[in-house]
Amino acid sequence: MDRTRQHVYLPIIALKETDMTRTILITGTSSGYGKAITEHFLARDWNVIATMRRPEAANFGGNTNRLRVLPLDVTDEASIATLFESAGPVDVLVNNAGIGAVGAFEVTPMSLVRQLLETNTIGVMAMCQAVIPQMRARRSGIIVNVTSSVTLGAFPLAAAYTASKQAVEGFTGSLAHELGYFGVSVKLVEPGYAPTTNFGANAIIPFDQLLPGEYADFAKPIMEGFASPALTTRESDVADGVWNAVHDASGRLRFAAGPDAVALAEAR
Repeated sequence: MDRTRQHVYLPIIALKETDMTRTILITGTSSGYGKAITEHFLARDWNVIATMRRPEAANFGGNTNRLRVLPLDVTDEASIATLFESAGPVDVLVNNAGIGAVGAFEVTPMSLVRQLLETNTIGVMAMCQAVIPQMRARRSGIIVNVTSSVTLGAFPLAAAYTASKQAVEGFTGSLAHELGYFGVSVKLVEPGYAPTTNFGANAIIPFDQLLPGEYADFAKPIMEGFASPALTTRESDVADGVWNAVHDASGRLRFAAGPDAVALAEAR
């Protein structure tokens, strides 16, 4: 390819505090990062559409006058279509919904791999595809895709999960150029390891079922490290990261969130 003929569009877009109408739609808000992001933006007087599979489980703190909670399954095209029919104009989309899996890849069922990709990767793509037409037509908007610090280094016992997140990194980088032409910004937020979230508890298959005896000696020091990490991420770190990504005016693509993620990003 003749590089002299390439046209790269990386818009410098940021929403200002003076914007009168600001609506952010966030996926995966029932707990953890999504809940923290929702409360962070509500506290700063944004209109927030929080989505989750079971809206009846919503439990947000602070002033919720500007909050709407809507059902969403990011793996269901009909659910996504219904959401955007109800949501109306969206200034910012945050793709945070995801599922986790930790264990030896040798015994990880391909059905689990497909679930990871359907939610963590294709779900993100489907949400982006659904919101792009309105943002392109307005020539404004911001998409923030939340991935993981597993994309910043090689982490053992997380091969399939890492693949699902690395795919989103590549997708987002390409999409940022594609949509920049239309004035739409696309960002990545890369959270570190947060022991206080339900990542492990929400795993589809428990870790001990994905760790055969042959891997015990290999896994022991790794799990000991997770039990007492030197640096960790808090939910508020990720909320700050999303806030910074939305308000960035430099054209920056990646935002590591949490001390451990920042250390990994700086070491690359």
